[in-house]
This record gives sequence, structure tokens and C-alpha cells, in this order.
Amino acid sequence: MMRTLTAAVHQEEDWFVARCLELDVASQGETLDEALANLREAVELYLEQVTQPQIEATPFVTAFQIASVA
Repeated sequence: MMRTLTAAVHQEEDWFVARCLELDVASQGETLDEALANLREAVELYLEQVTQPQIEATPFVTAFQIASVA
């Protein structure tokens, strides 16, 4: 069975950090594709090891604006 999960990715210096929003699992890679592939592998390993994982509902993700402070 295939399940769709949500990843949030940000860049920290030379690394991309990917975090699964439904689970408390994160990974990183030197490219965006590598970070997502590593996250996929980390989530699969996590789900193999945990008997009853706490999978949160997919969060509503959106953007918002703030006034510039500078």
C-alpha cells in the first residue's frame, strides 16, 4: 500500500534538511533530491521498527506575509 506523506525542506549552508510533517523523522542530503530520498529511507526504516507509529494528520501548509522590520 502506498501512502503520501508531507516533507518540509530547508537549506542549512551546504545541506538540505528534510522533515516528515506527519512523523517525527528527518534526514538531510547535499541536494534536494538526495535529502528527499534519504528522508524516504528514514521513514521506511522508522515504520519497520515501530509497532504502532503515531502518524499525525497531514497538516495544512500555507504561506503568509509580514511587514519588513528592517
